[in-house]
Amino acid sequence: MIFVENQYDLTPAALPELLERAALAALQNQSAPQDGSLTIVLTDDDQLHNLNRDYLGVDSTTDVLSFPSDETDPETNSPYLGDILVSLPRAASQAESAGHAIEAEAQLLVVHGVLHLLGHDHTEAEEKERMWQAQAQILAQLGLGDIQIRES
Repeated sequence: MIFVENQYDLTPAALPELLERAALAALQNQSAPQDGSLTIVLTDDDQLHNLNRDYLGVDSTTDVLSFPSDETDPETNSPYLGDILVSLPRAASQAESAGHAIEAEAQLLVVHGVLHLLGHDHTEAEEKERMWQAQAQILAQLGLGDIQIRES
């Protein structure tokens, strides 16, 4: 189950459903547990900056953060995969720079976040190549074409 928690006032109405669909596509593509759940939090730059600083030691904002979990829901015995936080102001700015809609950018960020929850990383070139290939395949399945994470 995918939970979308909207903490941002200016969220496009269709966005939560699109993000749920993007997360499900990523989970299915990666053969993740079908009974697993995760939470997507739509928030702002300040919250991501604080979390990035407090948990990762990086004193700057970012577009998406993932916090994997190895917890199990005590009622259903289903795995809880973790939390993905997306800065919608950052997503809007990046979408404008890239020439596509915020909905596309936010889906890209959620797919990227799900891949991190499932153990993908991009610190090493070989890992990055695998992650970017998986990401591109999922985005193509979603009909989003050739959008990709921009690294600063």
